[in-house]
Amino acid sequence: MIRRTFWLGAGAAAGIMGYRRVSAAGRKVHGTVAGKTPRSALGMAREAVRFTRDVREGMDLYMARQNRHGASTLRPHHELEQKDGR
Repeated sequence: MIRRTFWLGAGAAAGIMGYRRVSAAGRKVHGTVAGKTPRSALGMAREAVRFTRDVREGMDLYMARQNRHGASTLRPHHELEQKDGR
């Protein structure tokens, strides 16, 4: 039990330190000063629209590939039992 508690604490400390370092690096890259954000609400809305468009395009590609390969080979368990006679 003591080992688990030690490793839990060590993992939590490592996670917090890692998060703080990544956050600091991100602030350096984006030029964010404490309390001020460089992005406007309009810029964030544009990014959200772009992201949504990318996701929809990806899903369209995925669905086109799935339809091209034919019907799904996955069937509910009860259909397999009826077909196999089990």
